[in-house]
Amino acid sequence: MATATTMVRAQCAGADDAEDRRENFTIADLSREFDVTARTIRFYEDQGLILPTRQGLNRIYSRADRFRLGWILRGKRLGFSLAEIKELLDLYEVDRSRVSQLRAALKRARERVVDMERKAHDLQAQIAELRELEAGAVQMLRERGADPEKD
Repeated sequence: MATATTMVRAQCAGADDAEDRRENFTIADLSREFDVTARTIRFYEDQGLILPTRQGLNRIYSRADRFRLGWILRGKRLGFSLAEIKELLDLYEVDRSRVSQLRAALKRARERVVDMERKAHDLQAQIAELRELEAGAVQMLRERGADPEKD
């Protein structure tokens, strides 16, 4: 299994597998590769995140579209909004060295980590409070001769 660092390097450098050497992809190709529905891909297209060309009624996705779709899905898994993902993707169009994109991604990732750590702390506090409530309720039920495990 690839680590997050390996994935970022591969995406930034351009991975060297057979799929990456192809020039064009159909919606079925991308749907299968990324395990998403065609509807999901069309949604990202409607949002302006990927821009396939058309041949008649068929959508033809480029390597750049494939790359962008990978970043979109990764960004969604990490909790970024579509607006944040679009901002990061659009930075590549401005700075092909990807320095701006990487700096922005680093900043956003650090912000997400801080937010997630705060949420994790809040959840741990809620769990502890619920455990106290649970222990108190069990004790009070036992004091009253009731079985705390009976619903």
